[in-house]
Amino acid sequence: MLTLDQPATYEIRVPGHLDETWTERDGTVNVTNEYDDGQPITTLTGAFDQAALQGLLRRLYSLGMPLISVICVE
Repeated sequence: MLTLDQPATYEIRVPGHLDETWTERDGTVNVTNEYDDGQPITTLTGAFDQAALQGLLRRLYSLGMPLISVICVE
């Protein structure tokens, strides 16, 4: 069951290729670059509580990165 304070694993997909600097200091974000129909896509995967998830989404927003999807995979 999802709660505000317990981490859950999320996959966040954005257009373009992001580099490994997107991994958090403690290595909690896995960055995977791929192509979908010839378009570069980055998937950020990690375990986040709701505050950390919103922080990451705000960071992407502040850089003008549109979201393709945000999926809870647990």
